[in-house]
This record gives sequence, structure tokens and C-alpha cells, in this order.
Amino acid sequence: MKKRILSLLCALCLLLACAPSAPALEGEAQRAADTLITLGLLDDTKYDLSAPVDKVTATTMLVLLSGGVTNGGKSERLRDVPQASSDAVSYAVRQGWVKAASDAAFGAGQNVMANDWFSMLLSMLGYKDFTASEAATYARRVGLISRAYTGLVTFGDLCESALDVLRFRYPDGDAVVERLVKRELCKASAVNALGLNRQSLTAREIADRYMSAVFSLALYDTEDAILADEISADASGFFISADGLAVTNYHSIDGSIQAVATLVTGESFPVERVVWYDVGKDLAVIRVSRTTLDNRQISRFATLELVGTADLRPGDIAYTLSNPLGLGLAVSEGVISATARKVERYELPCVMSTADISQGSSGGALLNAFGRVVAVTSGAYRVGNSMYLAVPVDIFKTLNLSGTGLTLAQVAAKEAEAQTQQKPSAPEEEEPEAIRSGF
Repeated sequence: MKKRILSLLCALCLLLACAPSAPALEGEAQRAADTLITLGLLDDTKYDLSAPVDKVTATTMLVLLSGGVTNGGKSERLRDVPQASSDAVSYAVRQGWVKAASDAAFGAGQNVMANDWFSMLLSMLGYKDFTASEAATYARRVGLISRAYTGLVTFGDLCESALDVLRFRYPDGDAVVERLVKRELCKASAVNALGLNRQSLTAREIADRYMSAVFSLALYDTEDAILADEISADASGFFISADGLAVTNYHSIDGSIQAVATLVTGESFPVERVVWYDVGKDLAVIRVSRTTLDNRQISRFATLELVGTADLRPGDIAYTLSNPLGLGLAVSEGVISATARKVERYELPCVMSTADISQGSSGGALLNAFGRVVAVTSGAYRVGNSMYLAVPVDIFKTLNLSGTGLTLAQVAAKEAEAQTQQKPSAPEEEEPEAIRSGF
């Protein structure tokens, strides 16, 4: 196995040697290249990170990431593939990860476009429900990569995306880098030193890995607002199933008759139904369509894992992913201040933290240090500093969410009727300054 990966590295180095050397570039691409060198997936040499990547170089990197396995059958050598890369290219073609230009030629000199590269990566990881023309967008939508890639792929792009892929998990649960360690193709000591298998995450890692599972929510209260495309309110939400089930606050959708969820990719999807909601608990589960507003079908969304508050303690690190002020998705960091703070407006005791949220953050995710959701970001105290409130998600672990539910308009009509049927009561007093303002 080690001989196979060494031969692949030699082939990759020979291919890269054809491009002129350049001084080491600062930034993410150089950091990614240095990481790959430390792991033994690149040779310790100088690379032109701005140079375009050809098809053979990309394929060789692909096979390295897959585990460097190049045996398992023979095929005729494609005439335009260098001898040193022949095994890797033949293996990738046999696996169906990449296509040759013809029976005799690979198309070795072709520069690789972003959709080409991510089609290769997604195929290697076992994904089949994507189209090659939108592979880069799909890769970001499912959380494989942390930024948008378009046009020609440079060697720096190749390194950055390869680093993202190392942390990604196969359907069987193993991260790519874990599989490489198991096959003794990367040293566990190097993986540990780089923190690639560290369970607790930084704010940057939270944003990179999980922002794809969160969305901005634009809400419309009237038909006139819909016709004029004038948003009545902004909120947030996050997916808990790949087919579109998502969590938000009830007060986020209260009174709205239409809503649109927008992902970090910029894709927008209408909200189809409200599957479950509870006014007192201020929680709702909605179903987001898998057809975009411009009528494109997509197959899946990235998701967040719900763990609840059982293991949460004051002082724990906390992160929020939400849509503050309706300006777009953002991350914030803080600590848990209290795990079960009783608040007058909520039936459930709230989690209080110092992780900033603002108007528009309602329905966002409050995550623990491991990237799992403990609560739904919901509001804050009117006075005081860094006293932000979130509703625990524990209830979702026991709910049956298989029902059809209601449209937003039906929910709005149902709740409006319920309010008119309530018995008259004494006028409500003005909300005390100490009670939170809903976000």
C-alpha cells in the first residue's frame, strides 16, 4: 500500500514539475498545501499554486484521497497519459470517477473546470444524485466545501478543496482522513498534530462545516407583500433531514402566509408546509421544497444533528449560525451562561449564552463545541449584556414528524381564529424591561 501511494506521489510531483515554480503564496491555498505535505499527500517542494490543473494531475490527487489503491484489474494504457500516472488514471476510469476522452486517449492536457473536479470528488465519495453541470454548487450545498469554486481549477484550489474533503465523511461514517490512517497512508501522529480528528471545533471550523445546513428565511404577511416582493420579516432556520425538514421558531412564521429559504449557495426554495408547531414552546418544523424558485430540482440538503441540553454545562463553548438583521448567514461564538433559565414567555426553560444574535436570528442554530444543535436561537433580554436566549431542541427527539401538516396561510388563519375565540381578558400590561425581546 505504501509503495502504491509513493508511486502516486512521484507521479504527482513529475506532473507539477512541468509547471514553473513560484514563491510560496500566503493564504489559504498555501496553508492547505502545507497540510497536505505534512500528511504525506504532497512532496515537500515548491508549487505554483496559481497554475491551472490538468486532468491527469487532478485524477492523481483524487486517487490519493481515495486511499491510493491502484490495483484491481488492468486496462489498456491511454496513449496520452504519462507512464508514472497510468495506474492512477486507469483505476479512476475503472471506478467511474472520471471519463476518458475516448477509448484510446484520456484528454490528459485538458485543464480542469470546477464542475469537472467536484464531479470527480463526489463520485469518489459515493454520491450519484448530482448533475455534472452543477457539481460545484452541489458540493457546497451538502457541506463538502466551504466556499464557492467557479471556472478553472488552480493547484491552490485543488489543495484547498482536498483539505476540505479530508474532513468529510463517507456514507459509512468514516472521515476521508480516518480511512487514510486506517490504511496506513497517513500517519496518525500527523493527523493528531494538525487537529484533523479533533472533536471540538473552532468558530471557523463550525462555519466551514455547517453553514450549508442553515438558511435565511424571508417571510411575507400579505398577498400585496408577495406581489411587490416586499419582505415582511427576516428569520433563520436549519435542516434536520436531507429531504427538507427544517426547524425554526414559531414566532418567526407567526402570521406569515409565504416564506422563502435561501442557502449559503444563494439558492432559494419556497417553504411548502408547517409539519408541526407549538405556540407556547415557540418552535416549529417546516418542510422546504426541493425545487428552487427558478424551477431547478435538487436532491438533498445538508443537515445538523440534534443533541439537546442533557450534557450542556455553564461555561461550555457555544456557536450560533443564523441570519442576523437579515443581512445573510453568519457565525458567532460565546459561552453557555445558563442551561435552564426560566423566562416568562416560554413554556420551556431556555438556554442562555453570550453568543451574539440579532433581529433575524430567530430560528437559527445554537451549537455545542462539537457542532451539534442544543437549542434554537430565539431572543434576548432587553437590558443587560450578552444575555441571549435559545429554546432547547430536546423535544424534537421524540416527535413524530411524518404528518403532512398545514400551509403557512392555514396556520396563520387557524391561529387568528383561535385568538378571536378566546374569552376577553384584562388588558395586557406592557412587557417588563427584564423580559426578552423576540428575535
